Amino acid sequence: MKADDLKLIVKEKYGEIASKSNLLKENSCCGVSGCCGDLEFSMIGEEYNNIAGHNPDADLALGCGLPTQYAGIKTGDSVLDLGSGAGNDCFVARAIVGETGHVTGIDFTDEMLKKAFQNLKKSGIKNMDFVKGDIEDMPLNNNTFDVVISNCVLNLVPDKQRAFSEIYRVLKPGGHFCISDVVALGNLPQKLREAAEMYAGCVSGAILKEEYLALIKEQGFADVEVKAEREIKIPEDVLLKYISFETINEIQQNKVGIFSITVNGTKNG
Repeated sequence: MKADDLKLIVKEKYGEIASKSNLLKENSCCGVSGCCGDLEFSMIGEEYNNIAGHNPDADLALGCGLPTQYAGIKTGDSVLDLGSGAGNDCFVARAIVGETGHVTGIDFTDEMLKKAFQNLKKSGIKNMDFVKGDIEDMPLNNNTFDVVISNCVLNLVPDKQRAFSEIYRVLKPGGHFCISDVVALGNLPQKLREAAEMYAGCVSGAILKEEYLALIKEQGFADVEVKAEREIKIPEDVLLKYISFETINEIQQNKVGIFSITVNGTKNG
């Protein structure tokens, strides 16, 4: 599948999620029950309820970690959230940067941006904004942000090398990123990778963990460190929709799997 086709799938699926977000968040694509066709498993979103700045209206249960927890954001920082959706992590980051900082969210899905602006208007927050743009070619100036965060989004970007290059470009010298994402351990079956529904659900686009970390370092980032990691357990009945029982046994025997990782890296000063 071509990169543009994959982007279209992601845009359509997440647009659908945003449009249906008046339903309980458990009905989102990465929630407890799926709204994305046959994708009906619980993705690995973390619990936000007790986190300062959490905005329930912006929390669509689409994440795979808590990047703000490990991002080292400080009061007064300028923060960029990639694939900000309805603004969930932006509101959390805003609670940390305070009145003197600034938070920007970027997303390429119109429906998500519409919901983010609605949430922002209701909040009354002034030092936050949202822009429309592609993570592979962001309409943002060089050397602008102290911290870049992202939550289960770069896995959906076809050209991850370009995405990390863009992150490096928009960070200030000495700035850093903290990203939660999905990676693979071992080689996933091709049929699983080719399933568009699984791709939009943050699974089949996963690249090998070693490859993912190497891409980051190739862009010039220093102090690359995995801050958190855990396996994503996909129910067997879901896997059987894409692969055979024999293949499932082979995966388990070879310790092939999907993991959520949260990783940091610093732009050289």
